[in-house]
Amino acid sequence: MFDILMYLFENYVQNDLEVDMLVDEDQLKKELALAGFRQTEIIKALNWLEHLADLRDSEQPYLCHHEQHSFRVYTPEEMERLDVECRGFLMFLEQIKVLNVEAREMVIDRVMDLDESSLTLDDLKWVIMMVLFNAPGQEMAYNQMENMMFDEQPGRLHS
Repeated sequence: MFDILMYLFENYVQNDLEVDMLVDEDQLKKELALAGFRQTEIIKALNWLEHLADLRDSEQPYLCHHEQHSFRVYTPEEMERLDVECRGFLMFLEQIKVLNVEAREMVIDRVMDLDESSLTLDDLKWVIMMVLFNAPGQEMAYNQMENMMFDEQPGRLHS
């Protein structure tokens, strides 16, 4: 399923195609099937994206009125899916104001809805990009995250 999400993000967002256009779901399913994806995985990926849009449009209790200086305690299931490196990266993004509490919770929600048993840091970065791209008012954060991802220098920057 994650491969399909990446395919859609790279082909529709990264190529600067008009994302707000109404895409015929049947046509999209056919395109994804022709690209070699299985029907069950296609449906799961499209449902994942639909839930992302629902999060953006709804007023979930965890998305409203949180202290910006609170500390996130992860559930055992979240800790299994997000290793120490991923959790540290989320905290880092909060500290440098790329993610706010609400966006972080949206990221965790979307990570937990993936079929993957665990994610790499690179996978998490793509989920963050997808969430920020779809979250209203997060354009600056999206640009910062995009710059961080594509301007990374190999190796350590300092010792």
